[in-house]
Amino acid sequence: MPVSILKQRHYLIASVQSALTDTEVLELRDALLAELAKHRSRGIIIDVAALDVIDSFVSRSLTTVARTGTLRGARTVIVGIQPEVAVAMSHFGLGLEAVDTALDLEAGIELLDR
Repeated sequence: MPVSILKQRHYLIASVQSALTDTEVLELRDALLAELAKHRSRGIIIDVAALDVIDSFVSRSLTTVARTGTLRGARTVIVGIQPEVAVAMSHFGLGLEAVDTALDLEAGIELLDR
């Protein structure tokens, strides 16, 4: 899977390294939720800076991670959405409900620390 998941303090940080297939998106979702339970993390940061496209399936999957995380006591932040990706998502009416966003990893950690 082209995603590494690291634990830093009380947070999980998933860094997407390249475009993901639908199967890999599901694997990421399941891996994040398993790690969340294992480490009892308070937050999840998903860095999507390497993605050129966030389609409806990826958007729904990220929202599922966030909602499930919330039910488990963790907050989710998506970081690194490229400007052109944000424009395309807006154009097609795709959103990330229940998910906070930040410009980069540092801003995402600051958001979770508040």
